Amino acid sequence: MSAPKIAALFPGQGSHAVGMSADLAREFPQAGEVYAALDATLPGLRSLIETGPLDDLTLTAHQQPALVAASVAAYRAWQAHTGLTPLVAAGHSLGEYSALVAAGVLTLEDALRLTRKRGELMQQAVPEGVGTMSAVMGDPAVVAEVCAAQTGVVQPANFNAPTQTVISGEKAAVDAASAELKARGLKAIPLKVSAPFHCELMRPAAEGLSADLHAAPYGPYLFPVVANVSAELVDNPNHTADLLERQITGSVRWVETVQTLAELGTEVFIEFGPGTVLSGLVKRIVPGARTLNVGSTEQVRAFAL
Repeated sequence: MSAPKIAALFPGQGSHAVGMSADLAREFPQAGEVYAALDATLPGLRSLIETGPLDDLTLTAHQQPALVAASVAAYRAWQAHTGLTPLVAAGHSLGEYSALVAAGVLTLEDALRLTRKRGELMQQAVPEGVGTMSAVMGDPAVVAEVCAAQTGVVQPANFNAPTQTVISGEKAAVDAASAELKARGLKAIPLKVSAPFHCELMRPAAEGLSADLHAAPYGPYLFPVVANVSAELVDNPNHTADLLERQITGSVRWVETVQTLAELGTEVFIEFGPGTVLSGLVKRIVPGARTLNVGSTEQVRAFAL
């Protein structure tokens, strides 16, 4: 029998944990090489992943490259163990860099350097307390309408599930939008975040990373990646830098991304790296979808389709 059509998924910020993929690095040479490259490229970060403290690992500039390393380590250990290759890949926000490494478009080292700087710039873009984010439960069309009617910066940042949208922007504008959404019967929950991601307030970060993104070498795609900002398949490396730059201020169109993956005939969605956030969202977007998680030695060794 032929292998099923696999969509490889890679998580974004918030999925991190102390020790993530460290067991894989000890058990699988391919994962060990990822962590050795991390040590050489960003000294000290491997130790932070392995032993913490969690508060330091959670810092955006540390968390972003650390998650790339953990996710790529899981993917490479799985691929070496199974010999399988995905049909397509996608990553949630930061996870798009991991997807591009898996697809052979970005080198691991370049992805680590880019995400370290991305994290630094995103943290610096907005003074603490100026911006915020809220998760809204309800009709995303209503969320977009309410955001558009506000004074100040507030916009949908993540379309995560059919009835879950995260909004981002200036604190006063997010608070006003949240109040209006609650008045309309929707639920809005403030999020504990270090910055208002995926909104126009991140423009300084996009501009600061632009030169690095466009200077990085992008290789041919081994398989296509669905981009966050367009929810469309990308297999032309000439478009990659622009899409990554737009992603910093643009919405993560995760619902449409998963729908695109499903329309391609995906039979199993595999989330590589720590956590199960994306698997849960997939099941809400495509009821009955088959999902698997690969983030530990046990999960790699027990993997079966």
